[in-house]
Amino acid sequence: MRATQLPGDTARRGAPLLWGAPRLLRRPAASRAITFLATVVAAFAAPGPTHAQVPGRAAPPVGGDWLGTLTVPGGSLRIVFHITEANGGLAATMDSPDQGAFGIPTGAVRVAGDSLTIEVPAVAGRYTGQVRGDTIAGTWSQFGASFPLVVVRTQEAAAPKRPQHPQPPYPYDAIDVTIPTDDPGVTLAGTLTRPFGDGPFPAVVLISGSGPQDRDETLFGHKPFLVIADALTRRGIAVLRYDDRGHGGSTGNFAAATTADFANDALAAVRYLRSRADIDPARIGLIGHSEGGIVAPMAARRSDDVAFIVLLAGPGVPFEELLPVQMERIALADGASPDVAANTRRGTRRLMEIARDTPDRNEAATKMRAALEEMIEALPPDQRERYGPTPQMREAAIAQQIAFFNSPWVRFLIGHDPAEDLRRLRIPVLALNGTLDLNVPPDINLPPIRRALREAGHPASQVHELPGLNHLFQPAKTGLGREYATIETTFDPVALDIMGDWILERVEKRD
Repeated sequence: MRATQLPGDTARRGAPLLWGAPRLLRRPAASRAITFLATVVAAFAAPGPTHAQVPGRAAPPVGGDWLGTLTVPGGSLRIVFHITEANGGLAATMDSPDQGAFGIPTGAVRVAGDSLTIEVPAVAGRYTGQVRGDTIAGTWSQFGASFPLVVVRTQEAAAPKRPQHPQPPYPYDAIDVTIPTDDPGVTLAGTLTRPFGDGPFPAVVLISGSGPQDRDETLFGHKPFLVIADALTRRGIAVLRYDDRGHGGSTGNFAAATTADFANDALAAVRYLRSRADIDPARIGLIGHSEGGIVAPMAARRSDDVAFIVLLAGPGVPFEELLPVQMERIALADGASPDVAANTRRGTRRLMEIARDTPDRNEAATKMRAALEEMIEALPPDQRERYGPTPQMREAAIAQQIAFFNSPWVRFLIGHDPAEDLRRLRIPVLALNGTLDLNVPPDINLPPIRRALREAGHPASQVHELPGLNHLFQPAKTGLGREYATIETTFDPVALDIMGDWILERVEKRD
């Protein structure tokens, strides 16, 4: 779901923990199964403010790139600060390359004498240090915990390799567009790529997974929707992708939205395409990744204007059934004992039961807190400590989970069965899933999708389980979210070809 990202793809709400504690809920996509600092990328990608340095005696030069290694519970992480002169003062961004988090905006950057302070509100963190030539000896602080961090000036702060990302000039038109919706205060900003010429062209709308996503579904330096749009447009298919409501250039309140609202947005995108003379209104489809795989059939059921849909790691079971399994599978793959993983599954199910059975959100929050504290206390000491070496960090983790499980988004999904939407469709459906997908595991999601499509009865519907691919359709080893950034492939070419071939067959036959 947004690239969990059902939980694919990025923390949906709450501040991330830089030190990387495992979450009671992990979300990738991204959906976005993501831990730690990398979860801030989609939520905090907007440019940060620029702040002047504190006046005083002559300050040492701090402009440039600074690299250090932060030792945290469970391992170590490289940290890079990029400090620049801006408007007579200083500005900075921060990277965590080992997690694929790049360009994290900072707040104030202050120099007083030989002391440097960098505020990083996106992760509720702060770096303070003493400048000594090309070395800064300092401390990273977050949620009441502090860790030594020495950074040195470097010339090797390279961005990750993403060879599939297309570079201009493109062999097609790329047009920035604005999409009106029926929801007051919500206007979507997006990009339409279309083949050269007058058309009319077949078209698809890309629908992202859970968490606030930009039009490229950017995650860990990867831009899967950019890659998909490029591949399909080169084959003659127009592609519309857009920033989620309240994110990027789109207006609205993402935090208050449910999956039904995202279906409204997808239908608004379809209406926009139908209004264009260069698009064939009879050949418009939807492609949904993760939670987008719930949105697409939900939207298609409500409109006769959708000709086909593609599910990329789309769930086939209700969220109440999927999320506990997802949490258990990720815990096991991450090295947890079967007992700890089972405890995580039971605790997740208990939180969802509270959300389902307790309409009053204040009462639900109280019950959820008690359940979370009980779950954490039931862990072995070494596992328990990873949820927060300080009371402040543990409280932050608990508050984040309460906010998630008590949200309108979760409450809506608990009562929704995606297979029911598929059973009622009379259009062709392509479902793709990777064998190493821990967020939407194929063994529990593809069987109900196959049954639903058999009942729907469209002869062109297909289901493919693709070996060795993770939730983002990358060739992987474990499927864990920590691999996402280290894999250079953004979207497996075989999966791209299967999807492109199937769509072309549909728009040529118009079945």
